[in-house]
Amino acid sequence: MNFTPVLGWFYLSAENRTAAWTGVEYFYRFLIQNATDRLGNGTGPFAEEVDLDRLEIGDFVQFGRSTGDFYHTPIVVGFQGNEPLLAAHSNDAFARPLSSWQFARIRCLHILGARTY
Repeated sequence: MNFTPVLGWFYLSAENRTAAWTGVEYFYRFLIQNATDRLGNGTGPFAEEVDLDRLEIGDFVQFGRSTGDFYHTPIVVGFQGNEPLLAAHSNDAFARPLSSWQFARIRCLHILGARTY
């Protein structure tokens, strides 16, 4: 676990967790900043933003509105040809094709690894 306030990576209970567990932007910032040493190469997963064709199983896709904010983060659980299949709890979806989702913008997060200090 990474107990860095606000941008860390821990979940002890619904009342004692970091914002990265429920906030799309906090999740993005944690994964990206954890990869680039802004959080001191802290414990937990780290990622880079990639093009859609570089996604792998276990990576994340974030959906955005045309107004700029991102609002949902499903996980890649497979592929149908080159199309990512996604899972999400809030929509109770599993192996749902990317093309079946509604979004104006997309960003893709490729997990590079995780540290366990």
